[in-house]
Amino acid sequence: MSLAESPKPLIENPPGPATGNGPAADDVLSNVLRNIRLSGSLQFCFMPSGAWQTDGKPRLASLAGNSTDTMPFHIMVEGTCWLKMEGKETTLNAGDVVAFPFATGHQLGAGSAGRIITPVVDLPPKPWRQLPFLRYEAHGPRVRLLCGYLQCAAVNFRPFRNALPPLLHFKATSPHEGDWLQSTIQQIVNEVEKPRSGGLSMLERLTEITFIELLRHYMVAATDGSAGWLSALGDPHLGKCLSLIHDSSKLELSVNDLSAAAGLSRSALAERFETMLNTSPMRYLREWRLCQASVALATSNKAIASIADEAGYGTEAAFNRAFSRLYGAPPAAWRQKCNA
Repeated sequence: MSLAESPKPLIENPPGPATGNGPAADDVLSNVLRNIRLSGSLQFCFMPSGAWQTDGKPRLASLAGNSTDTMPFHIMVEGTCWLKMEGKETTLNAGDVVAFPFATGHQLGAGSAGRIITPVVDLPPKPWRQLPFLRYEAHGPRVRLLCGYLQCAAVNFRPFRNALPPLLHFKATSPHEGDWLQSTIQQIVNEVEKPRSGGLSMLERLTEITFIELLRHYMVAATDGSAGWLSALGDPHLGKCLSLIHDSSKLELSVNDLSAAAGLSRSALAERFETMLNTSPMRYLREWRLCQASVALATSNKAIASIADEAGYGTEAAFNRAFSRLYGAPPAAWRQKCNA
């Protein structure tokens, strides 16, 4: 095309990223991942040497009040150590990232019969003006980890939670599609090694990005055609139905709306939901709306009546009952716990 020619107008959206699941799955993944935000965090640098091991208690989660949305993580900055969890042992190398969606207890260590150390107990009192460094000097190779936790509201959405494994592990030796994640991890290492003004905030943002990318890698790899939320995203019928549910622009949805989106009869849609997601279409919709309400309660000052209306409940009393059944506490108590 010459400079004198006018470019052709863009008459359609450009294609989205290839996930292997199609546009509907991309829409749902983006919508759910958009709800992953840091509502709380803690990070510190842990530097043991020689033979050592942690005690295996889920102490990081306890620092967050044992909240159900707390996800501990470790980023290997330097060296090698082992990770033991639920009777299995894994080797962690420099550049590896591990996260624990259910705050499962685990042990880290190097060598055998090493001294027991409890870094969380040894942390200085908050607030921290700089990233804490915990050094445990001994003869032998040094290990350096960035440890902490994230609080992820999306984990309280049951179908999403059920799709996650107890351990997410990204290996530095993963194929080239992990290059972007590796570069982000390297930036985290740079922030740890050369602290600058605003470093703690930068580490929080980089860690959030790393965790979302870690989840995305797992989700794309896990859609194998079996039952479950990840496979439902790739289903040609359920994927379209879930995309409509997660599009918050349309509040009023009926079974007829969902079956039309899926291209199935109401009975066929109900059967497919039951087979793949062990729930009904309308129960899935209600759980998603209540999950969004839980985020609004934790992160905003909106009146509970307003949040109830946004979730599709005609009265605050009906919302209170539904929320309590799903989350084990009424909305006001949930908000108070999240902001404690």
